[in-house]
Amino acid sequence: MLPMTPKAKKRLFLTVVLLAGLFATLKLTYWVHLHQGKIEIQTQSEKQLKELISFLDGALSRYESIPHVLSTNPMLANVLNDQQNPDKIQELNLYLEEIQHVTEASDIYLIDALGIAIAASNWQQSFSFIGKDYSFRPYYTDAISGNLGRYYAVGTSSDKRGFYFSYPIYQQGGKGILGAIIVKVDISGIEQQSTSMAIAGQYQFLISDPEDIVFISSVDEWRLKSLTPLTQAKQYMLNASKRYAERPIGELLMKPPYESGSQAMLYQLQTGRDHEQYMDNHQLMAKAGWRVHILAPIKPLLSSLPALMLLSASIYLLLALSILFSAERRRNLQRMQLAQSLLEQRVEERTQDLQQANNQLKDTQDELIQAAKLTVIGSLSASINHELNQPLAAIRSYAQNTQTFLARNMQDKALDNIKIIIELTDRLADIVGQFKSFTRKSQGTDSATDIGRCIQQALTIVQPEIDKQGVELDVQLPNGSYQVWGDKVRLQQVFVNIMSNAIVAMQQSDKRRLIIRVTSEDKFCISIQDSGPGVRESQMEKIFEPYFTTNERHGLGLGLSISQRIIESMQGQINVANAEEGGAIFQIILPIYLLEEC
Repeated sequence: MLPMTPKAKKRLFLTVVLLAGLFATLKLTYWVHLHQGKIEIQTQSEKQLKELISFLDGALSRYESIPHVLSTNPMLANVLNDQQNPDKIQELNLYLEEIQHVTEASDIYLIDALGIAIAASNWQQSFSFIGKDYSFRPYYTDAISGNLGRYYAVGTSSDKRGFYFSYPIYQQGGKGILGAIIVKVDISGIEQQSTSMAIAGQYQFLISDPEDIVFISSVDEWRLKSLTPLTQAKQYMLNASKRYAERPIGELLMKPPYESGSQAMLYQLQTGRDHEQYMDNHQLMAKAGWRVHILAPIKPLLSSLPALMLLSASIYLLLALSILFSAERRRNLQRMQLAQSLLEQRVEERTQDLQQANNQLKDTQDELIQAAKLTVIGSLSASINHELNQPLAAIRSYAQNTQTFLARNMQDKALDNIKIIIELTDRLADIVGQFKSFTRKSQGTDSATDIGRCIQQALTIVQPEIDKQGVELDVQLPNGSYQVWGDKVRLQQVFVNIMSNAIVAMQQSDKRRLIIRVTSEDKFCISIQDSGPGVRESQMEKIFEPYFTTNERHGLGLGLSISQRIIESMQGQINVANAEEGGAIFQIILPIYLLEEC
């Protein structure tokens, strides 16, 4: 096989890039179209959901006040007080029948305090409610308790779906409840009107009860189906409540399983012989206790996808061809410019002296930059001497204690001290390594740093001085693992600087106490408080300046200045104030990176 020529390789490369770009364009078009389309469908579904709920509320509310109005008619209380009088009962039957025709309610009936129907608008029908016991219905319980009852169920006598409103009938003078008046609304008419709205809006809908049973739907086969698994316990509860009379309840086949708390979920449901995908948006009707679902079909969105992807591919190919044409034109211009550059080369040769002068100026600028760099290195060299003193002093103290422990044959404690000395030695190596990173213009190695562990490591360094000065230590760290983003070595330097300054400030104090607190809300607040004389007001503004020190504080005056630069590099801030009871308080505020609960 002959090797490919450079020209053939270039063509192959362009073909691969072109095909990769086409694939990416189609993939992006697919994602954007579906994503934007789902947002539009959800927005439209939410609007349709509000319209449907408004219609349902209006359809039910026109019947809600009827029981209350009827309860004011003294005829009802008279019949309940004299149930053995057939003339009064017949008169009431005719009255309820007339009210039923006027209000277009499905049925109106009166039940006594025991839940037995004694008069009804359907007194002439074969499924008349008179004599039937309705004490098991929740609307009876609500009315007998003195409340307006609302309840959906399938009638045990009529086998018709209805929504029931009930209201108590009070004894004259309001001294007792004699029974309740019930108004039943046939929801089949409401369902038909809602279905007409769904057809016009090109969506499907279903309404479920608190047990997730669908009792109203624009699709017949979804009705009387459970959205959630129909367990034995749930089936027993449905049978006991008689909400759906003797009608069988099945499970609605949905993929994935129904989640009541999720909005804009995509479900695949069966309609006839087909399985169609819908986006579900739902809302609870608080008064009725219904959950109304709008199911928007995804099929129109998917059907428009091929044409859109074809359009995107065509636009991409046109743009690609335009780019290739422009590239070829640019190459032709480059050939013309090459001839021109040969002419310009002669001019460049005559300006050689000027170019050399420019190079010398650049070299001078580089030397100035290097001089500034050395100045920074000198400042860091002074600070490294300040930072090494504390670990070296701690190593000496632990070494002296180790000699004492070895002399007393306390090898366990001696080994513990040796481990600490090794850690402090590693600490010194980290500090020196940090100094080297500054010379390389490095900002250090940032990582997720545990704030509590960092404080404990700093306390390890200053602990010998704390013990020597007899300082009472009060440390309170929050539960959990709190982390900040930054260099743990530099952060330890800040804590050591402030703790060391606090110990020095308390040397002349009778009571020596160091308090360390860590609190967190939206940020960390690390508070370090001593019981020393505090900071003079005149020194507050200068305390973080380089080389500033006081008579009470020793050293070069670089610690707090360095600490401020470190904290600011971690997007934080450091402040100083005087406590009311005396002493200085240094507050370090840092952004929270991560919190892991223990």
